[in-house]
Amino acid sequence: MTAPSSSSRPVIRMKPKANARAIRHGFPWAYDNEIVTDRRTKKLAPGTLAELQDDHRTPLGLVTVNPGSRIFCRVLDRDPAAELDQAWFETRIRRALELRETVFDAPFYRLIHAESDGLPGVVIDRFGDTCVVQPNAAWAETHADLLAEALVAVTGVTNVLKNASGRARGLEGLDDVSSVLRGAAPDAPVPVPMNGATYMADLTGGQKTGLFYDQRPNHAFAARLVHPDARVLDVFSHVGGFALAMLAGGAAHAVSVDGSAAALDLAQQGAQTAGVAERFDTRQGDAFDVLTTLAEEGAQFDVVICDPPAFAPSKQALEAGLRAYERVARLAAPLVKPGGYLGLCSCSHAADLSRFRGASSRGIGRSGRAAQLIHTGFAGPDHPQLPQLAESGYLKALFYRLD
Repeated sequence: MTAPSSSSRPVIRMKPKANARAIRHGFPWAYDNEIVTDRRTKKLAPGTLAELQDDHRTPLGLVTVNPGSRIFCRVLDRDPAAELDQAWFETRIRRALELRETVFDAPFYRLIHAESDGLPGVVIDRFGDTCVVQPNAAWAETHADLLAEALVAVTGVTNVLKNASGRARGLEGLDDVSSVLRGAAPDAPVPVPMNGATYMADLTGGQKTGLFYDQRPNHAFAARLVHPDARVLDVFSHVGGFALAMLAGGAAHAVSVDGSAAALDLAQQGAQTAGVAERFDTRQGDAFDVLTTLAEEGAQFDVVICDPPAFAPSKQALEAGLRAYERVARLAAPLVKPGGYLGLCSCSHAADLSRFRGASSRGIGRSGRAAQLIHTGFAGPDHPQLPQLAESGYLKALFYRLD
């Protein structure tokens, strides 16, 4: 299977005042207000391949088009005549695989990080011999079978699953129907070794692809903060991310808090697999309510980590999201023992590091605590950043020492 020949592709032209220079310098998107739109371009099917030109008709590259999206064009290749055959996909996957195999000694990582790995809108997480693909852009949905073939050919995995959940697919006008592209879906959670801990990933019924690999280096840093008598609290823990890592690092006891009973059950399974179940407890409920209740109980911890979902997934949600991050910090800080540590995380694209740090520091201050910011963490090397695209560096983790 191959994509339509370059000779039959439509041409998309940028407006005279559009920033074509940014495209030439590596920016991967052209927005709808930068494109000359007419009846022809508006009728193009989402995922159509086209040649992008500047206002002087100079080719800028091969793009995929979605007239119904704010991101009208996504750059696929600097060569406007490139053919999206299996070899094209294999080249990009092989390049991504080389990086992961350089920095990781086991096949558990994010293999493709969208634009940063040359596959716009595509996320692929690897779990041993199974890959979970999120085709979050219309072109990737159209080419899902070709992508799966290339993935098997390059990596040797036997199972390729398509996960169709997530807000991004809705913005592209795509459905939420997940499927098996190659092989079969695992009939049980997959154990994932990471930072000395074991995490149980539900690849078909869990959140996103089943596990969040992006926090790996921040889990490792948190584990360095514990001592043999340390009691730790992991809020918005999902399948036990920070808690299990800190137990592996030598903490005496950990509590995971999450609203999902299924996620906490997987966390408990991970603790049992790692042999630390007797030092691990879970608490299900709304995180804000649990933080408030713990304060009323007079609970104190040596390390508290809060890793909430994206409170500011868009610019429209930014101010409300920043208030939520401030509230998390204000409620969590009183639970930290004097001299203990507070970790606050954000995966919001719209809240940049400066705004998130400001909200977190205000919350700590309003709790009446003094703090030192000792470390700022980001996603690991399997989540490379595209320098021209700020959104590719979405994850921030702030670690404070509280007096």
